[in-house]
This record gives sequence, C-alpha cells and structure tokens, in this order.
Amino acid sequence: METEIVKETLVLPKAMIEVATSAADWLVILPVVLALLASALLLMLRSTTRGQAVFAILVVMAIIVIEVQLLLKILELGPQSMTMGKWLPPFGISFSVDVIGASFALAGAIVTLVVLLYVQADIAKREVKYGFYSLVLLMLAGVSGAFMTGDLFNLYVWFEVMLISSFGLIIMGGRKLQLDGAIKYGFLNFLATSFFLAALGFIYGLMGTLNMADIAIVAADAPAGPLAAIGALLLLAFGMKAAAFPVNAWLPASYHTPHPAVSALFGGLLTKVGVYALLRTLVVLMPSAREFLDPLITILAVATLILAPLGALSQINLRRAIGFFLIGGVGAVLAGLAMPSMRGLAGASIYVFHSMLTIAALYLVAGLIERMSGTDDTRKMGGIYNASSMMSILFLVLIFAIAGLPPFLGFWPKLLLIEAGLGQADSVLVVALVLNSFLTVIAGTRLWSHIFWRNGREGKNSEQLNDRLKPLSKKDKWFGIAPTSILVVLIVWFGLFPNSVIDASRTAAADLLYPERYIQSTGLALDVEEDDLEVSQ
Repeated sequence: METEIVKETLVLPKAMIEVATSAADWLVILPVVLALLASALLLMLRSTTRGQAVFAILVVMAIIVIEVQLLLKILELGPQSMTMGKWLPPFGISFSVDVIGASFALAGAIVTLVVLLYVQADIAKREVKYGFYSLVLLMLAGVSGAFMTGDLFNLYVWFEVMLISSFGLIIMGGRKLQLDGAIKYGFLNFLATSFFLAALGFIYGLMGTLNMADIAIVAADAPAGPLAAIGALLLLAFGMKAAAFPVNAWLPASYHTPHPAVSALFGGLLTKVGVYALLRTLVVLMPSAREFLDPLITILAVATLILAPLGALSQINLRRAIGFFLIGGVGAVLAGLAMPSMRGLAGASIYVFHSMLTIAALYLVAGLIERMSGTDDTRKMGGIYNASSMMSILFLVLIFAIAGLPPFLGFWPKLLLIEAGLGQADSVLVVALVLNSFLTVIAGTRLWSHIFWRNGREGKNSEQLNDRLKPLSKKDKWFGIAPTSILVVLIVWFGLFPNSVIDASRTAAADLLYPERYIQSTGLALDVEEDDLEVSQ
C-alpha cells in the first residue's frame, strides 16, 4: 500500500506534458493525419470526379516520403513516441513506432500508391462518386494507425476503421458475388473484433492499463493463469484477422470478389495487421502467455503452412488460389512466432514485408490476366504467353518469390526461419517450411502452365490458339503492367541486395525481444526508476 501511494504521488504531477511538441516528433502521427484529412476532403467532394485520383496519389506519395524519414530516424535514434492531449502514458493515447511498425507502414503506403496507379486503367466515374479514393485513403489511415499505435484500445479503433473502409470497397460494384463475399468477410471479422474487445476488457481488469509499453512492464507481475487465457483469446482474435488455420475459410471466399485492385489492397494490407498484432502482443507484451501457447502456435503454423498450398492446388479460380498462397505466408509468420529468437523474429518480420509486396503484385497480375481472358476460371485461360510474354515473366517471378526461391526477397525470410528452426532443433517447423515452398512451387507452376504455357482453353482444342484473348490496351500497359512492375522490381532488388532489409529486421527483432528502448521512448521507464528510488529512500 505504501509503495502504491508513493508511486501515485510521483507520477500524477508529471502526467501533463509541459513542453511543446517539436516539429520532428510529428513524423510519428503525420501519415495517419494526412490520410484521414485527405479521405474526409475527398468524401465531401465525391460528386466532383476530376482531380480526385491525382490528389489521392500526391497524398500517398507525401505519406511515403514522411514514412521513409521516420524509418531512417528510428534506425538512427531508436523507437519514437508521441502522446495525444498533453497527457503522458499510461494516461494518454500514445503513438509508439519502432522499426517493424514503421517498415510495415511504409510497405503499406507503397502498395496503396501502386494500387491507385493501377486502377486508372479501368475505374468508372460511378465508383469515384461512391467514394473509392476516400475509402482507400481511409483504409491506409487505419492500417498506418494500427502499425504505429502504442495503445491496445486505439488498435481496436483502427481495426474498426479498416473494417468500415474495406466493407465499402468490397461491395463497390454491387454484384451478387461481392455481396456474398462481404457477408462472409464481415461476419468473421466482426466476430474477431468482438473477441479482441473482450480481451481488452480482461486486460484492463487485470492490469489497469491498455498502454502497450505499460503492459510490457506490468505483465511481468500478472498472474500466469489469467494472462494465458487472455493470450489465447488474442491468438483467436488476431488469428481470425490474419486468416490462420482453422479460421481462414473467409479469406479465399471473399478476397476474389471485388475489383482486382481492391483484392491487392486487401491481400497486401489487411491480414498483415493481424499478424503484426500477434507479434506485438504475444512477444512484446505477454511473453509468458506466448510460452504457454507455444505448442498450439506450432500446430497452427504447421497446419497453415501445409494446408494452404494444397488448397491452392485444388482451385480453378485464379484469385481464390492466390488467397491460399496468402494464407500460407501467414503460416510462415506463425512459425517465427513459435520460434521467438533473433533469427525467427527477423525472418517473420521480413516475410511480412515481402508478402505485402508480393501478394499485392500477384493480385494485380491476376486482374490483368482476367481482363485479357474475360474469365476468372483458369480452365478457360491459356495462350497468354504468346499474347504477353511480359505478364508471364511477372507471374512466374512472383510465384518463385512467394515460394521462397532465390534470388528473390522471399528467399531470405524462409532461410532465417529455417536457421531458427535448426538452431532450436525444431525439425517439425523446418520440414513444414520446406514442404510449404515445395507445394507452393507445384501449385504456382501448375497455374502458370495452364494460363501461359498451354496454347488454348482446356478440352479437345487445348493445343489450338485461344481466340477469345483480348490484347491489353496502351492504357492497361501503362497503368497495369508498369505499376505492377514497380513491386516486382522491389522484390528482385531486395532479393539481390538484402543487407539493408536483413539489418533492419535484426533491429526489429531485438526491439521485439528486448522492448526496453520501446518502453523508454514513451517515458515510462524513467518514471519506474524514480519510483523505485523514492521507495528505497
């Protein structure tokens, strides 16, 4: 009791910030502020279609510049924090950003920029009037906020922002297939959000705080049983968001229904917030709960790694197959979560970054293929190699990248994860990772041979040229192939020259395993030390 009184006396007078926030500190919050303000402005001006695309693209480019500066600052000085309303944590809502959050936010902004360029080939004025650009920027605000927030309830808020915007995007077009996908997508995501909200109530009841840095301090003294139960609830909630086995059926049933650009946006951004939340909560905030759940996480990782590419093998719908490739990547991140060493977490971090770029690019290429063939059924495609050798190269590179083959970016996280498994003598995860790569290559090259290598449509005349193919227009090439190629170039570049990515991932892994710098950036560590000093006196 005496210790609690002394702590209250020390902290409360210092709860208010007495100094003005410097201009450099605004880098932490500016990406979210810009996206939100731009989204609101475009929503008010949605009846005016001219200039909306240019404005949205310029805003996202500005966000990319800010996030590059923020990432460089974090790499140099360590995690950065900013607390709203002049209240110091744990009283105020904090934005706390480390390497993993900043790099994921940057990748999300890059994917959003490419998607905005891609849709210029075929976006309808009706979709602009319905608020397409406003919803895209709102989703980017939600994703950036989730990666950068330092408060668990604020994370819940950003999940809701993403859900609202994604709902609008998935039903845009009004086709029955889209409405069916929206129902499946919405029901499971609402359920996951409810589980998350229940976990927040338990966390606050157990620890009296929802600030992430404060939880990392307090959780060390929390009872093991309730903490493990909360960890299990978070694993369920974020596992559903990330589409991990066995709560992943909603993703391939919904991600193929909207416009391919929207599929790319969903595949590149939304599930990554779920796996990021798993890494943040179970590694940084509640490591004891993660240790208790380790056998279950291992089982989920193995099942997701193996079953996902098998699901892709069974698909005749191209974008549904890509959805299963996306799920297989979630299994790789779960493998890193099950092996929370420097190599394991570094591999998981790179894999998320790689998957954001690669899955988005795959969906974009799939959209071009559907545009040329006039169908989403791989049995009715064929002969596209003759029509567009460039697209066949892009597709094959992306398949090799998602499988983890050299010399592409996907090879390095798989290598780090396998090294982590060998270092911990976890042969089950190592075998699952290798088998995932093998099955993904089989499923991906099967798609490639049916779509590109075979001359025509499946059936008796499969060797005859496909006369139903439509060549891509100049607009499709400029706004379709060119933006997609930007992502592919990044994947190849970082695969050939991975040192910067690997170094950043090691810093990210160190901050996840040893969050002292993250905690100190909020100012909480200093208060704890002074409290201890006062009590000892």
